[in-house]
Order: sequence, then structure tokens, then C-alpha cells
Amino acid sequence: MKLTATREQILAPLQSVIGVVERRQTMPVLSNVLVAARNNRVNITGTDLEVELVASSEAQVQQPGDITVPGRKLLDIFRAIPEKTSVTVATDGERLSIKAGKSRFTLSTLPASEFPVVEEINSQQTLTLSQGDFRRLIDKTHFSMAQQDVRYYLNGLLLETEGKTLRAVATDGHRLALSEAELESKAKNNQQVILPRKGVLELQRILGGDGNVDLAIGTSHVRAQIGDIRFTSKLIDGRFPEYGRVIPANPTKQVEADREILRQALQRTAILSNEKYRGVRINLKADLVTIQAHNPEQEEAEDQVEVAYQGDEVEIGFNVTYLLDALAAVDTEKVVLGLTDGNSSCLVRAPGAASSKYVVMPMRL
Repeated sequence: MKLTATREQILAPLQSVIGVVERRQTMPVLSNVLVAARNNRVNITGTDLEVELVASSEAQVQQPGDITVPGRKLLDIFRAIPEKTSVTVATDGERLSIKAGKSRFTLSTLPASEFPVVEEINSQQTLTLSQGDFRRLIDKTHFSMAQQDVRYYLNGLLLETEGKTLRAVATDGHRLALSEAELESKAKNNQQVILPRKGVLELQRILGGDGNVDLAIGTSHVRAQIGDIRFTSKLIDGRFPEYGRVIPANPTKQVEADREILRQALQRTAILSNEKYRGVRINLKADLVTIQAHNPEQEEAEDQVEVAYQGDEVEIGFNVTYLLDALAAVDTEKVVLGLTDGNSSCLVRAPGAASSKYVVMPMRL
């Protein structure tokens, strides 16, 4: 293999895939990236066996071929090369040589045949939506995923197709986040898949440009083409809970508040909440919310916020972190909290017909 390219033509794809390359691996080849050169393009692949990223760029290929080299070292070398420098990369026996100006580097390699690659994902259907919409779906739901829960299917994000809607749902059993985006055309079939946490965080990192995402959903993998980057992730094999049953249908008590004022009051009160349970007590009266917190050191905090509410008095406890996360995900000036009684979940959403909903379970204080 031999190719010539500018520093940037190699650095950009390398930076795109390095997120899944771990330094310490049970299999040495997984700390390498696969460099493949042909048809005047260079493809760089990184994988951790759960998520695979392939990024490509133009290059002058004198001799096609592929090889794997230590990913982090290769990235550090290209970061250290001066900008816009022309670089020649070539295999030299079982080594890879890199020449840039007066600099020379030689890296150890492993054969490309040892590198695990996901070839075909047996796609059931392919969806098209804008990068912005897909990024927004993930941003508005990912924080509700569980972390290392024994119910492994909660450690990921549900993607569900229904007609022209793509829905993302995440829950850790104490709270739930749901967001919807419209697809360009109707989905071929209604489907539910669970994307693992690592895949969700990588998608969040690489999404965000202009243009569309082509999302191919298979039986055990999902694949997304995002510009010059191809993302492939294994799916979690499990059954996601029936989330619709925990979303309050018509909460009888509707509270409308200024989102930022309520958020700041919760943050102030949270300072003296119990560090382990993070509980705050919310007392709701006509046009007024009182937020209280106390901790084992007998310290107390109280704050009041004027709201639009007409109804019975309610007292209810919540984990303040869950409420703050939900408020941060609502991007309107006002926010609506829906309650039924002191033992029921709270529904957080933007006023009007909102495409995103957040449910926070109550806690005993």
C-alpha cells in the first residue's frame, strides 16, 4: 500500500473514528485502526466490536492495499505534523512508514485479515431524515438512559418507526424521555430496536452537520451514513418496556411556569438536598410553587416561584436532578407540568402539542 495525501485528509477521518478505539484491549488488533486505500480514496475504520465507524477521504493512491496500525499513535503523529503538509504513507514489510517534510515515522502493524469488520447488516428498511432532526431526537432523550442496570435493555435508546414518525424513548425506571421526528417518507414497517449507550454517544458526537442521514435498520445492527462517515452498531437484544403505560394521559392539574425561573429555583434548593437521594418537596397552591429541601445535617432550603395554576393544593417529592434534566431538554420559554396527585408521575413538556415529553416518577420524602 502506498498513498499521498495532505495532513488534513488523513487527520479528519482519524478523528472521526478514534472515539471507539480503546487503548487497552483484550484483542490487540482492536487498539488499531484499519487503513484501506483504493480508487483514490482512503478509508479508516475503528471498532470495539459493539460500534464500528468508517470514515473516508480523498487521497492519491499509488498502490492499493490495507493494513492495521495503532490508532492513538497514528492520531498523535498526524496531530503533530504541521498544517497542510503533504504526507506519504506506505507499507514497508511488516511496518508502516510515514513521511512528512523532514519527519519520518515507522509504526508496527497487524494484518488487515485479523481486523473484525461488519460487512452486511441484513437491512429490514432504510429511513431518511435530516441530521439536525436525528441529533435533536438523541439530545432530548439520551440523558434518561440507565447506566449499568441489570435490566440491560434499559442501558440504551429505543428507536421506533411508526408511519412517518421516528420516535426515540429512554428510561431508567425512575424517569422517561420521549421525542419524535418526522421522516421524509412513510416507514416500510413498524419496528422497534434498542441502540446501546456507546452507540448513542458516538452518534451524538458525529451528528450535527447539514444534510441527511440514511438510517438502515437490520435485525441485529443499525447502520447510518452521515456524510463521509459510516456508523454501524450492534443492537441490544431485549424487549423494551411498554413505555406508553407510564406516560400520564390527561393529568388533571396543569401548572405553567417560566422554565428558566423554575430551573434556577430548583438548582438553588438542590444545594441543600440529600446528596444521595437528591429529593426535593414541591408544594403546589393557587399560582404558587414552594420548593423545599433538607439533608441529614439538618440544613434546609426553601424557594418560591409564581406560576399559572388554579386547583387543589398538592404536595409531592421528586429527585431534583431528574426534574432539572427534563427542564434543560425543553427549549421553550414556558414549561407545563402535569400532575394528578401526590403519588403520581409528573409530565413535563413544552406548551401546546409538544413532540417531546418527559415523565418523572415521584419519590417518598
